[in-house]
Parts: sequence; C-alpha cells; structure tokens
Amino acid sequence: MVRAKALTIVVKLGTSSIVHETTHQPLLSTLSAIVETVVRLRSAGHKVVLVSSGAIGVGLQRMAMPARPKSLSGKQASFFLEDALAAIGQCRLIALWDNLFGQLGQPIAQVLLTRGDISDRTRYLNAVNTFNELLSMGVVPIVNENDTISVSEIKFGDNDTLSAITSSMVHADYLFLFTDVDGLYTANPRKDPSARLIEVVESTAAIRAQVSTATLGSSLGTGGMETKLIAAEIATAAGVSTIITGSRNPVSLFAILEYHGLSSGSTGANPMIRPPHTLFTPSALPLRDLKAWTRHTLTPAGDVVIDSGAHSVLARRESGGRLLAAGVVGVRGAFASGQAVRILIRKTAAGTEPEDAEAAREEYIRGLAPTQPGSPRGTESVGDAPWMREESGSDGIEGVSPLTEDDTTVIEEDDGQWEVEEVGRGLANYNSAQIDKVKGLNSAYLAQLLGYADTEYVVENVTIFARRL
Repeated sequence: MVRAKALTIVVKLGTSSIVHETTHQPLLSTLSAIVETVVRLRSAGHKVVLVSSGAIGVGLQRMAMPARPKSLSGKQASFFLEDALAAIGQCRLIALWDNLFGQLGQPIAQVLLTRGDISDRTRYLNAVNTFNELLSMGVVPIVNENDTISVSEIKFGDNDTLSAITSSMVHADYLFLFTDVDGLYTANPRKDPSARLIEVVESTAAIRAQVSTATLGSSLGTGGMETKLIAAEIATAAGVSTIITGSRNPVSLFAILEYHGLSSGSTGANPMIRPPHTLFTPSALPLRDLKAWTRHTLTPAGDVVIDSGAHSVLARRESGGRLLAAGVVGVRGAFASGQAVRILIRKTAAGTEPEDAEAAREEYIRGLAPTQPGSPRGTESVGDAPWMREESGSDGIEGVSPLTEDDTTVIEEDDGQWEVEEVGRGLANYNSAQIDKVKGLNSAYLAQLLGYADTEYVVENVTIFARRL
C-alpha cells in the first residue's frame, strides 16, 4: 500500500515511452498502464499531474513521415516543420489520452505552456492557480510545451525541464521521470555491462563527475540522461523528491513509494526488496517560490559581474539574496529594470579568484547595514572610510559628501586576463546603464548619481547556485 498521506505527484513520460521509435505507432500497452497507475493514485487520494511528450512522434505517424526532420533548406525550415508536426500530433495525442482516461471515468485537462508564458510573473501565477484549481477538482492536468508558438531561443528544450518546473509550480512531493532505463547508471547500461545503478543522489553537482550521460536518449526525443540531471537539480532545489525509473512497468511507482514509506519508518524483520530506481533527495532548504521562478523560468537579459566578497555574502542564506552596488565590478548586455540577469563572478584566466576571498567579503559586508535616504551608511568599524564622511555637500545629498575621485572604487578593465563563471541569477532593480554607472560605489550615492533611488539594492531575489565539481 502507498502511504496514507495525500501526495502531489508529477509523472513525466518521454517520447520513447509513448511511441515506437521506428514505426511511430502509439505504445498502447504502456499508455494504458500509465492511465491505470494514475487512476489508482487518484483513487488513493493523491493529486497527479502528467507531463507528456510525444506530439512530434504522433505527428510523424499521422503524416507517414519516416523520421524526425534534421535539415531541409535550413535550420529554420526544419524548426517550423517540427512545430507543424507537433501541432498535428498534439490534438491526436490528447485525444488518445482522453479516450484512455475516459474508459475509467477520469477527467483530464490539456495545459500547453511556453517558457515565455511563465517568464511573466502574472501569467506564471495564473498558471499556478489554474493547476491548483484543476487538482482540487480531481482533474488530471496533462502538460506539454506549446511548440507552435514557442521561439527556439526560449524553448524549454525538453519536457524533463518542463516537468521539473511544473513540479515546482504545484509544490509536488515527488517527480517521477519515466524513461527507457531503470535509473541513473555510471555508464550506458546498453553498451557497458559493468555499468552500475546509482540508487541515491544527494548532490547532482557531485554526481556529474561519476556518471556518463552523453549516450542515452532516443532518436525521437530531445533529451537524454543529462537533461534528467538538470531536471533533478531544478526539482530538488524546490524541495521535490525526484525519481528516475523505467517506463516498462509503470506500476512499480507504487512499490517505490511504499519502499520509501517503509524505509523512513520502522524496518521489520523482512524489509522489502528495493525496486530499481534512482532517488534524488530534495534540498533541506528549498527555494522560495519567487526565487525558484527567477532561477528556473526566466531567460536572463544580461549579466552582472560581482567580486568574490559579494559572492561570499550572497552564498549565505541570511543575505536575503540582495546585491549592493559596492559588490559589482561590471555589467554585460543591455537590460531593463525588472528583468532577470545572470550573476557572474570574475576569475583570472588560470581559474583562481583574484581577491583574498575573506578580505573581499569583509570589504563588501561593510555596506550591508540599512541606508536611510539622505544619510550615510556607516558602522563603527568603517566610520572612517572616505565614502562614509558625514558632510553636507553643496550639490550632494544632505549628510553625504559629493562624490569625488577618492570615493570611487577602481574597476580594472578586462584586458584578456579575466574569465567569468555564472554563479547565480536575480532580478535587476535598475537598468544596465544605471548599474554600470554606480558599480563599486556605496549605495548612499545612488540617488546622487541616478537622480532617484527606489532601493539601495541593484539586484534582488538572487539565487546562488551550488558550485559544480
């Protein structure tokens, strides 16, 4: 039996589990088993969302085309043909799901999303509310990407990523990634007999160095094991337990849930055999909804380069994810206030961070005390710093001296010796030109230089990624 607690479960089914790789005929036995599994979960009181690939595969079968297009007169033409095939296949695919679920009296709903839809905060929240209403009505939402109107630059790219973002949106307890292998292996089990199943992953960053992900995936799908690692990283960061397992026997989902229900409670004399699967454990400190939205659904419009001191502070949860101008050393690209930006850290070409990290952190943290408009930012430890002088400038802000050359931080120009690494994402409070104008300065000078200062923080809702090994 499944645990008595009502769960919210997202099930993702890949193209190779829905249609045959060469004939493109629907795999009715697998689809029927999935339907029975979902209906059984619903009968046990759980909420279920199904993320279904396969529209292009079904479209190929309908149009009697032998293979997914690789190139026609050019890449753009191939892209449009795939979108057309997806449009043809999607209506037949949802009709198939509706027919199968209808046999068991289970209502479903079609939800087509694009990254552009959920990059807008209002539309994102509307999608969340729609999901919640459907689930409260006992409906099973069936989710796919809306390929017809998706632009290539902002596509999810694969439904593994879409399923992870969906699981974050509905605050799921579990994300099941059904695929054509039983879990994450150290190598491709089809080619390497010594490949070993990895049962539990606590850090996706650490596991990348131990596994091979480049050889898995079907000719119809867009993913593979690498995209499942990315999906697991997104979902677990949002507090969702993520499981990779085989789609040949969907009913194994119950055994997996039961196994983890037993393993987290008392163990009897005859513990059950572990079903084949890989469990990615959820983060103990999941991202808040807004930070998850910022990190995983927005397409960055530009970059803000920070120093190691700012990075050290932002990496700590108590920082609140707010970046001061003092920690900025550069800006790349053009972006507007309110747009998402990548947070980059500058390193030498040799890969080492130029500053003494602890000294840089102490330097940056001086500015973390609140600044009142028209007053300097000061603490006892930094009261003598030149940019903290309490003076009344004739053309400055009351209590803050006019900005002079002595007050500015020298930002070394990029002469080819620097490299950058993305370490996070956030939402810009000022546009790129404004942030570039105040980079390296104390926040007390924002109003003087920009003519206004809605906030002392140049970027907020910053999420710092775990460093990959």
